[in-house]
Amino acid sequence: MISVSYKDIQTGWVVLSEIEQRIKDKIEKVGIPLKDWDINIYRGVITGFNEAFIIDNEKRKELIEKSPRSAEIIRPILRGRDIKKYNYAFANLYIITTFPSKHYLIEDYPAIQDHLLSFGYNRLKQTGESGARKKTNNKWFELQDAIAYWEELSKPKIIWKRVGSIIRFCYDEEGCFVLDSTCFATGTDIKYLVGILNSKVGNYMLKDSPRTGTGDLLISVQAIEPLRIPLATESTVELICKLVDKISIETSEKTELENKLDSLVYELYGFNKQETEFIENYLLSKFQ
Repeated sequence: MISVSYKDIQTGWVVLSEIEQRIKDKIEKVGIPLKDWDINIYRGVITGFNEAFIIDNEKRKELIEKSPRSAEIIRPILRGRDIKKYNYAFANLYIITTFPSKHYLIEDYPAIQDHLLSFGYNRLKQTGESGARKKTNNKWFELQDAIAYWEELSKPKIIWKRVGSIIRFCYDEEGCFVLDSTCFATGTDIKYLVGILNSKVGNYMLKDSPRTGTGDLLISVQAIEPLRIPLATESTVELICKLVDKISIETSEKTELENKLDSLVYELYGFNKQETEFIENYLLSKFQ
């Protein structure tokens, strides 16, 4: 079999078979790197102390009952483990969103103030001292990072777990916030991108992403930006978005719908039967 080598910036020289080179060429020919799309990519929220800032629904109700204003800064939260393919499994968890960039006065939220202090001021302070959170300029009741992009969290978005053996992308339009075990993206054609990234071609493009010492994929902001996604006609974008909506609902037709979406994506990249079979066989051997 003929093989071709090329220089990869991250991994050095890579040797490809003839069919792999054809697939690579077609992806590069029609695909536009995600960094050039009209989207913004972020890492999820870092609290520095999840036990204090992540609460269950019972605690949420309790805090709101004690102080109705508490509802203003409590939002649903998703963790990496909650992210599924196309959708997510909400675990009835919430985050206290005391973002430093919002400049809250904790005295305005007495129930939340009491809740946080129940974990101890010395544990919450951000001084870098032993037993405390890492050193920042933030106040004791604030989250660890400024989160200047906090408004993006309420927009329709793609969410994915940053580390895993198989990376799955879900779509959220309910304004869920996400922890730093995930990344998310907002912008134009988000639902369409969810369909492409979850397709077999999307999975195939992720194969050369960085890996952890245990072999899991590490899909950081830097890893996903080079992925090449093709532009599509308005009708194709609409069709893929409708398929994403249907697939996100658990039905007996889910596999059939996913196969239909895969076929559309294969067409977008111009893959022939031999190339699609190669991609599917590769995924079966590596990711299943």
